[in-house]
Amino acid sequence: MNARQPAFVSVSRSARLRQMLLSNELEFMMEAHNGLSARIVREAGFKAIWGSGLAISAQYGVRDNNEASWTQVVDTLEFMADASDLPILLDGDTGYGNFNNVRRLVRKLEQRGIAGVCIEDKQFPKTNSFINGEAQPLADMDEFCGKIKAGKDSQSDENFSIVARVEALIAGWGMDEALRRAEAYRQAGADAILIHSKLSRPDEILEFAREWAGRGPLVIVPTKYYSTPTEVFREAGISTVIWANHLIRSATSAMQAVAKEIHSSQTLVNVEDSIAAVNEIFRLQDADEYSEAEDRYLSSGRAAGAAVVLAASRGKGLEAVTEDRPKVMLPIAGKPLLRWLVDSFKKQGVNDITVVGGYRADAIETAGIKLVVNEQHEQTGELASLACALDKLSGDTVVSYGDLLFRSYILRDLVESEAAFSVVVDSSLTDTENASVRDFAWCSAADDRGLFGNKVVLRHVSSGQNASAEIAAQAPHGRWVGLLNVRGAGRERLQAVMSELQARADFASLDMPALLNALIEAGESIEVQYVHGHWRGVNDLDDFRRAGDFAHAQAPFAAAAGNPGQSAAKRATNGAAQ
Repeated sequence: MNARQPAFVSVSRSARLRQMLLSNELEFMMEAHNGLSARIVREAGFKAIWGSGLAISAQYGVRDNNEASWTQVVDTLEFMADASDLPILLDGDTGYGNFNNVRRLVRKLEQRGIAGVCIEDKQFPKTNSFINGEAQPLADMDEFCGKIKAGKDSQSDENFSIVARVEALIAGWGMDEALRRAEAYRQAGADAILIHSKLSRPDEILEFAREWAGRGPLVIVPTKYYSTPTEVFREAGISTVIWANHLIRSATSAMQAVAKEIHSSQTLVNVEDSIAAVNEIFRLQDADEYSEAEDRYLSSGRAAGAAVVLAASRGKGLEAVTEDRPKVMLPIAGKPLLRWLVDSFKKQGVNDITVVGGYRADAIETAGIKLVVNEQHEQTGELASLACALDKLSGDTVVSYGDLLFRSYILRDLVESEAAFSVVVDSSLTDTENASVRDFAWCSAADDRGLFGNKVVLRHVSSGQNASAEIAAQAPHGRWVGLLNVRGAGRERLQAVMSELQARADFASLDMPALLNALIEAGESIEVQYVHGHWRGVNDLDDFRRAGDFAHAQAPFAAAAGNPGQSAAKRATNGAAQ
């Protein structure tokens, strides 16, 4: 059994659906329309899936008029059943034909592990109930009872359920006709009755429930009367509520918003941090299982990325907000600064993360990280903190300041670099008279944003050391943002340079730029990845206040798209300035 699946999978899917229909508690099903949405329904905690005819048709791009054949629907269900262990109740329209089609449908559904089917008493081919429903003819009641009997006689699994959907209220035939048909369908062998309504209030559903008086399980679909409190359904004795089309509708809204934004801005920068990461799609596809199998059967031996985060300082100018926590635990747009950084690493597959704490290290949340402590943080600088984590460098590693926020492409491009050493330099920051800016970088060439692929290397980063006269006479090309990637053999060479620096009398005062400069002096080539904004450091109270705006710009896209007061152009402008 897959360890990710709940313990109740030992009970068959059809038996679990039957238990839900017969339960004394109100039960819920959520719509799904493909394997991915089926897995999302399971992870959300639902106990069963509604295989919506509307949603399955929509994901094919066709109308809900039986334009997708029943075999195409069953093929889709097979992917859904493979992706989730939950019982699936198929919205089987009218049964796709007469009694003989229903018999074959039931057999094919059982072969694919589908727990049940709901059929409606309209004529084939059907039209969605909410499209001019009163003009749609109903099936002959006796003929429909024959379909139910044929389906029940064809099932080999005693727990397979057939739900009869009554359309009389939709078609305007009245309550008496709805009750008459429901009772006939129950006597024909239906395991439950689905009573449907297009009104915005639940009045006729509740009236039906009172008259039905618990003769059998009663299922509802409150798409139109969605504002009704759920407790009303409990008090009415409803068995099961189906949330019938909300995943396909929410996916449609999100796709429309993202497509419009990309078309308008002609860039992915404004959406990439606001949509599901590619790695999240991989997770939902169960890519980890494949990786485990690959390791088991192919012995690929691939090494995972790692990171060292320097987070020992309290932060100068931040004393008012760091009395009980270090700078990296300051809340930015609802979560700690460190968590933004850790989440950014994890989105790029960098999961082995070591954080070097110091001031109030006891207040650092350790979920998803390894914490080491620089006990001498008050008397030492950044390299002393890095030295505390040197034994953690076991593969390709990103060394990062702990107070950074950045857009995901910056880290993605850095970790994909093939160079032994690579750094990120912001070419928009070159004003050396700005006292609040440090770590100015001089490179082999300026940033030419119109040309890509030209190799640029680092020549010097400003630090406590003095630059050569040649360097000092030139304007810097930008600012090193605090990200260094070390790949392959570069790790051992970095450790060798660190050993030489540790032998110096002034080692305790050295910062990260001193390490970069020492690597350059040792003959190492440090490649430069230029950016133009799209990141922020938190160095003082003003930075802290503005960091929330930057973080909010990385919030889920649906939230940003829901703010009509901020245009795509404005969001793009804000992002470029950050």
